[in-house]
Amino acid sequence: MHCGATAVAVSPLPAVPSAYWQFGPVRVWQLPHVPGTRGEPQARELLAAQLGGSAQNLPLTRDERGRPWLIGALARYGTGWSHSGGHLLVALGEQVRLGVDLERQRPRVHMRQVIRRFFHPAEIDWLDALDTAAREHWFFRVWCVKEALLKAHGHGISFGLHKLRFAPDAAGALQLVWCDPGLGQASRWQLHEWQAADDFRAALAWYPL
Repeated sequence: MHCGATAVAVSPLPAVPSAYWQFGPVRVWQLPHVPGTRGEPQARELLAAQLGGSAQNLPLTRDERGRPWLIGALARYGTGWSHSGGHLLVALGEQVRLGVDLERQRPRVHMRQVIRRFFHPAEIDWLDALDTAAREHWFFRVWCVKEALLKAHGHGISFGLHKLRFAPDAAGALQLVWCDPGLGQASRWQLHEWQAADDFRAALAWYPL
């Protein structure tokens, strides 16, 4: 500690929850999270509890874009996490590449401008034709699943939100109907979206290795 620094009391991390969502080979846990703090310390604790060993010695690293990877003896596992407000999601799966995202659903003053600037042209036409309530509903769902998939890819939204196109099927589930060749074939991606908590939308994207 530097001279003159003030020690800040840190509350103990919550116990690893026993309940989780299961999507194929991927499990997703939800933990309470302190807003404004990093998610990695809690993610390390949970992953270590699942995989063995200590959080400090977990073979977890990040690449140049900040994407987390398990390496060494745990390289066969894919992981990722996302936090928003007071919630943290942590995903873990064997022999998969995955991305997870959590978004707080709240009014966005410039929503239409964001859609027109960043989304695929067909998505713009679809969302522009909706009333305000429907547009807000679908905006958060589309944004969340785009982020999850681009996190799995590894480049994040800098790859371009317009380079993948989603549309709802007859049952109201979002489908990846087209994507840039850099993301591979659209058919290989497995997508899951759900309401993680009141006003919080979650999405998971993965494919088998």
